[in-house]
Amino acid sequence: MRRRLTALAVSAAVILAAACGGDAVTAAPPPPPLHPLPGASGAGDPYYPDDGNGGYDALGYQVDVRYDPPSGHLDGDTTVTAKATQDLSRFDLDLRGLDVHRVEIDGKPARFSREKAFELVVTPPEPIRAGTAFRTRVTYGGDPAKTPRDGGSENGWKHSADGGAYMVGEPHSAAFWYPVNETPRDKATFTLTAHVPAGWTVVSNGREGPPGTWTEANPVASYLTTIAIGKFGVDRSTLPDGTPVVSAYAPGAEARRAIGDRLPEVLGFLATKFGPYPQSAAGGIFLNEDVPFSLETQTRPTYAKWADLPTLVHENAHQWFGDSVSLRDWSDVCLNECFASYSQWLWAEREGQNLDDRYRAAIEITHASTDFWAQKLVGMGQGHEFEGVYNKGILALHALRREIGDPAFGRLLREWPSRFRHGNATWSDFEAMATRIDGKNLRPFFDTWFRGTKLPADADLFPGSLRS
Repeated sequence: MRRRLTALAVSAAVILAAACGGDAVTAAPPPPPLHPLPGASGAGDPYYPDDGNGGYDALGYQVDVRYDPPSGHLDGDTTVTAKATQDLSRFDLDLRGLDVHRVEIDGKPARFSREKAFELVVTPPEPIRAGTAFRTRVTYGGDPAKTPRDGGSENGWKHSADGGAYMVGEPHSAAFWYPVNETPRDKATFTLTAHVPAGWTVVSNGREGPPGTWTEANPVASYLTTIAIGKFGVDRSTLPDGTPVVSAYAPGAEARRAIGDRLPEVLGFLATKFGPYPQSAAGGIFLNEDVPFSLETQTRPTYAKWADLPTLVHENAHQWFGDSVSLRDWSDVCLNECFASYSQWLWAEREGQNLDDRYRAAIEITHASTDFWAQKLVGMGQGHEFEGVYNKGILALHALRREIGDPAFGRLLREWPSRFRHGNATWSDFEAMATRIDGKNLRPFFDTWFRGTKLPADADLFPGSLRS
């Protein structure tokens, strides 16, 4: 009876409002009830299940650090802007080694704890509703060079010969110096403000602002962010389209200018193969360090002291393959390394080398090597990601080029970075695109070359013009 009388009263009020020329007032529906749960402590990569986190999408990092070269001490103040993808009772960030002093969410203190090797577990003062954007501020400090590393391509934070420091690593890098969702699946914008003593220079990703400030407005996978602090000589210029170029040379690396000066030529050539340069800036960080690898840090690759012109070509090809278009799972790293490695062959072809002859010579050398052919290029297993992609991967791509022909292969090289620009993609996506462009079933070819562990049969080993 009460419910009916209430309904009648509401109806009368609406009729009266209409008669008086007013608008009916409709109460906003109440928000759905919260069902907060912890965000996952991993992003889902089967090879690195603890990497990254779930429950939110990182949108941007504002990293503010103060570094003292003599002591090696770093103080950090990083704000992570993110959007909740579920109702969150708590969530994780990745941070290695450094001591956390305080965590705030939207200006309010939050509880935090450390779990496993690098999980920073944050409990907000109140649950965060799905779809809500929120800002997590973390203040922290310590000596990042003392943080243990797993080895391999995880170089970590290192002191440089001039007394400064640099940071490169794959697949782990960012968590050594700022809190992050450390997975390529969650790309975000990146801004760095670094405070260092007078006489020191800071170089990082993206476009240069006031001294020590760098901004990368394009989304970047966290392992491709970097910082280098040193007594650099810095060269500044622009590409023909106005893209700013900043290259830094550590003391002792000045001779590398002869290579760095060829960057506009290299990028111009790669653009004819892959489409317009996709990044906001260009350049390089030329270290005088015997690092076992150079790395395609976004917009501004980091080079070891041994880097040569083919290395410059390789790392800048990554600005399309790996940086703009990033993998989802590390099992698909061939999407990065096979193509960057093949770009060195494309450069050699530009210089007049016959790639079919080079291919046949390589096959003759490796023909009897069961170890060489046993290397899988896709789904190779954790810890084996970088074993075959630099050599067998080149041969596989040249065989694919001859299998589908130059027009289709050229179209594939341009459509791939255009279709997935500044996003993520999978090896299945690549196979599907190649099959669509070629118009025939390429699955047996891909099975043999990219998932196979034996020397391909002659039909796949010498396709197209290679048969002659």
